[in-house]
Amino acid sequence: MDLNGLFFVGTDTDVGKTFVTSQVARILSQSGHRVGVYKPACSGAAVLEDGQSAWHDVDMLASAIDAEDIKDRVCGQCFQAALAPPVAARLEGSAVEWQPMLDGLSWWRDNADITLVEGVGGVLCPLTEDQSIADFAEKIQLPLVIIAHLGLGTINHTLLTIEAARRRRLPICGVILNQTSPHDGDLSCSTNQSEIERRGNAQVLGILEYAPSGSSAALRNEEALAKIDWLGMTRAAF
Repeated sequence: MDLNGLFFVGTDTDVGKTFVTSQVARILSQSGHRVGVYKPACSGAAVLEDGQSAWHDVDMLASAIDAEDIKDRVCGQCFQAALAPPVAARLEGSAVEWQPMLDGLSWWRDNADITLVEGVGGVLCPLTEDQSIADFAEKIQLPLVIIAHLGLGTINHTLLTIEAARRRRLPICGVILNQTSPHDGDLSCSTNQSEIERRGNAQVLGILEYAPSGSSAALRNEEALAKIDWLGMTRAAF
């Protein structure tokens, strides 16, 4: 697929893929670029007071580029249960459809200069009955940004993700380490970067602190992400 952009994938669920993707989309949009955001499928809905369903990931991505009125372009296949998309779809007597996901992404090719795609769960998370996020990555051929949590256990998860991507010859830009919860006294936080870079031969692009809303750490995280050459990575030869 002839598309300019980046694919943000995770080592697991709840590692901050939506947060990072949204932040980067906002940074690029505020710099004057036409930015598209896309999630091939989303599961796990919240039920609002009026009985309507809402998907937090889709809302965050749409808000980042002021696209609340075209959320169906951000994600066209959303399911209720907080399960892998094909499992959640099956509970509703439905299925995740492959071609509509590709068609939905193609729409952004004509409506954005750079499109940021966010995956679901980890890189081998099921996406349809037969395909995974890695299969989708192979199809669209966008450079990968791997989001991993900062803390104990992340070396294994990150190296496995890197290995899975390289087995499929997927281009990797690097890794963002995101501290998703306070890790007081976790000595591994100080060595995660060096071990991942040495053992995985992949650059750690940035390290984000645990940052409750409105904290000074949140501002530092925005500044850290703003310093990364996101546009350059979309044009790099891997």
